[in-house]
Amino acid sequence: MHRGFAILLALVTVASPAAARRIVSTNPCVDAILMQVADPADIAAISNYSRDPRSSSISAAEAQRFRGNSGSAEELIALRPDLVIADTLMALATVQALKRLHVPLLQLPAPASLSESRNQIAAVAGAAGHPERGAFLNRRIAEAVARGRIIGKPPVSVLIWQGSGLVLGTGTLADALIRNAGFVNHSPAYGFGQWGVVSVEALVANPPALILMGGADADAGNAGDRMLNHPALRALKARIAVRPLPSRLVRCAGPSIIAAAAALADVRRRLPR
Repeated sequence: MHRGFAILLALVTVASPAAARRIVSTNPCVDAILMQVADPADIAAISNYSRDPRSSSISAAEAQRFRGNSGSAEELIALRPDLVIADTLMALATVQALKRLHVPLLQLPAPASLSESRNQIAAVAGAAGHPERGAFLNRRIAEAVARGRIIGKPPVSVLIWQGSGLVLGTGTLADALIRNAGFVNHSPAYGFGQWGVVSVEALVANPPALILMGGADADAGNAGDRMLNHPALRALKARIAVRPLPSRLVRCAGPSIIAAAAALADVRRRLPR
């Protein structure tokens, strides 16, 4: 278990009897979890990112039910929260301002594995006073992952393409999900770690069998990324498969995993080999 998650879970377990009643989230991935585990009346505000369809992991209808916030110290303090939930990248000045005013702050690192996703859900649900809802969501995710597990087929090399050459590498939640669905991440072939930007030349010289394309084009159902339409790649696209995988499915952990596992399994089952 990630050491940060272990400490946070211990703190949340101790604090759960006095669960927060005005929760403010500055993280769109946490917003999606809150929709599943918190009472709507207890959510004082969500991230502005969740109110933008290009970066949201919740529906527009859900987002419009709640006030948004930009994560600034002034805005957070004005909301008079019982608890602020943020990621570990929150500005230090904001963290210090909240501490000075004794505003409880729960900072959660971005999960890089299925187990860390489970821990994140447990932490948010515990802070919201509903650990049983977190356990229920984790069971649903585990069942979805099990349904999406592809075995008995040879692994297919894949790049998780986020547009303009940006690809997701190993040591990420997205990598765990593609491995579950019978794929192998091709990004190490280019020397990448958790992410990298692949050039046209590298892609032509050493292509994967499949590109799973995210970004705005895939979210719109249009496999029209400008880099993929580069003249040097047109011949390549005749030899490899390109399938859409909306970025919203791999942007966050939590409930997004359910749809992501199903989508990836569907792609793998439809491939000819």
